[in-house]
Amino acid sequence: MTVSTPARIRIFDTTLRDGEQSPGFTMGAAQKIAFARALEELGVDVIEAGFPNSSPADYSAVQTIAREVRACTIAALARCHPADIDACAGALQHAHAPRIHVFISTSPLHRQHKLGMSRAQVLEHAVMGVSRARLHVDDVEFSAEDATRTEREFLVEVFEAAIEAGATTLNVPDTVGYATPGDMRALFDYLRSHVHGAERVVFSAHCHDDLGLGVANSLAAIEGGARQVECTINGIGERAGNAAMEELAMALKVRGAYYGADTGLDTRKLLATSRLLSRITGMQVQRNKAIVGLNAFAHESGIHQHGMLKHRDTYEIMRPQDVGWEDSQLVLGRHSGRAAVADRVRRLGYVLDDAQLDQLIVDAKALTQTQHVVTDRDLQRLVEGEAFGQGWRIAGMRLADEGGAAHARVELSDPSGRHVTQGAEGEGPVEALFAALSHATGVGFVLETYEVHSMGMGADARGEANLSARIDGELFTGQGTSRDVLQASAIAWLDVANRVLRERQPLREAVVA
Repeated sequence: MTVSTPARIRIFDTTLRDGEQSPGFTMGAAQKIAFARALEELGVDVIEAGFPNSSPADYSAVQTIAREVRACTIAALARCHPADIDACAGALQHAHAPRIHVFISTSPLHRQHKLGMSRAQVLEHAVMGVSRARLHVDDVEFSAEDATRTEREFLVEVFEAAIEAGATTLNVPDTVGYATPGDMRALFDYLRSHVHGAERVVFSAHCHDDLGLGVANSLAAIEGGARQVECTINGIGERAGNAAMEELAMALKVRGAYYGADTGLDTRKLLATSRLLSRITGMQVQRNKAIVGLNAFAHESGIHQHGMLKHRDTYEIMRPQDVGWEDSQLVLGRHSGRAAVADRVRRLGYVLDDAQLDQLIVDAKALTQTQHVVTDRDLQRLVEGEAFGQGWRIAGMRLADEGGAAHARVELSDPSGRHVTQGAEGEGPVEALFAALSHATGVGFVLETYEVHSMGMGADARGEANLSARIDGELFTGQGTSRDVLQASAIAWLDVANRVLRERQPLREAVVA
């Protein structure tokens, strides 16, 4: 039996260009360089480092990345304008493997309403752009913006002209995320069979996620013959974003027999790269995000946990270690079942009879009324019969903004019921509030994530705050709700503080028989 070699899919990362230009994701030069190094370690083939002619800062960032990152092709974006192309050439002059990526819109909508050009004028600019780029570098990519809404015969004409002018990669962008997987597969099949010279170039897909089809459309393009995919970490990008690299890479790895294709990525570094981007931009990944979300390999449902305990493959189609997680998590919460609690207790070294286990489950379920999950320490204390108490609680808080500095004063009751009052200043009310709480409790930690949002509407609306902090390698999470978002934030902060204090209290070594 002959086993065919999987097709090699080039990964063209545009996090630093398409991703960075979207609202909320702007990066500084140093941050861009740090992220480019992470992409190099991840093993991407091409890093689109920026749009040099858009600003001096972008020019400088591309120039530095081109000089320092040596294991990847470094691409820079240009419109089919001489000044844009020459700026790319200047920024890329020290790159080990430079690529100039030129583009022009080709669809009727863009020709009429954006460019004010005829077909002939678009064709002329495309040829000029590729030809001028080819004077500077041997590796030129040409993109037909809004290709999926362009007349097929005109797309063929433009691509043939781009090949003759020296393009080595032809990119087919679904610029507004309008296509379906069937559309993409058929379009790539059509282009590869109708474009003269198609065998001399690499066809590329760039899919946006406006309808949530970015990854599906990219996979369909691969089925149609695309051998480069343009994507971003965490799927960031204009509007709803781009195809998410981590999802695309793992779809090819897990379903390799179906697609007959794979990437050169070290997928074990996907999680670390995702988290680096979150730290740089301050934009967190939603918990249920595929591959890199906190819940991607977490199981709380009793039915799922029972299956996982019997055989991992019942509810996981990939190993968490393959993308950078240490292991799966059987999260104990209000939906957990008896099997998961019994397994966790055994792992902690306790031996309980049926009646003791039943009581532990009742106590653990009661605890989930005030916190989302039950930790190992929570279980240990329940087994040993120790009371949790209320920990630190808010008795009152006042916030003021005077002379450009925020002031916070908090009144707390400590775990023994005594009152403690403390104040602090900060650049904003949240910073001042958290500083006052830290002074009052004696607990200090650096936040990893902090989010607030509204629950409900109108008179019944409440604020919810969620935050997390990593202390000595362990992640602590807290949650709080209140009609006031700052009070909700204080409750969430104290939720973490109380968990930290419980962790620091020594536990008796005991086995309950």
